[in-house]
Amino acid sequence: MARYTGPVCRICRGLGEKLYLKGEKCFSKCTIDKRPTPPGQRSTRRRKVSDRGIQLREKQKVRFHFGMMERQFVRFYEEAVRRPGISGDNLLKMLEMRMDSAVYHMGFADSRAQARQLVKHGLLAVNGRKSTIPSRILRVGDIVSLTERGQKSEYFKAVKENIGSKQVPEWLSVDGTALTARVLAEADITEANERFNTAMIVEYYSR
Repeated sequence: MARYTGPVCRICRGLGEKLYLKGEKCFSKCTIDKRPTPPGQRSTRRRKVSDRGIQLREKQKVRFHFGMMERQFVRFYEEAVRRPGISGDNLLKMLEMRMDSAVYHMGFADSRAQARQLVKHGLLAVNGRKSTIPSRILRVGDIVSLTERGQKSEYFKAVKENIGSKQVPEWLSVDGTALTARVLAEADITEANERFNTAMIVEYYSR
């Protein structure tokens, strides 16, 4: 599947908001702090953004935050609509419980992009079986651990030394000694709901 491979700082500048796509680097060396203007040639004209444009921007924020292409994002949205409950909340729960997002929350990676690499390289297993699909949605009770290759990795040896420095959400339980994690409950989307307006995303796709 195609994926955006350009400078991610341009995404944040274009949307006018930090999406923390580089993990810790976004706190110390963030381009948007020095260049808050959108990329490209500046225009002296002020254009009013339509309601459709505002909805599009909100959708793009969520899509880029979780590192997804449009076609994949639409599939997640359609599944969220089919599930009972509030579609916007369903969408955020599914996105947070993706394999790559959960690995990031576990403290195994500094960013979701890095978490995707770890999964694709076959360094992680779910319930004892290697999983190489970053978009896999974890379920309550699933156990994420290292594969044999992951246990030999120098990267995870370094992770083991610093695993306790990152706060882990309450819906996850992490064993820093064995580098394993268990999904205790559905993802808590309180923080995500404060950052994103999912109602606008639902309105965008409902037209």
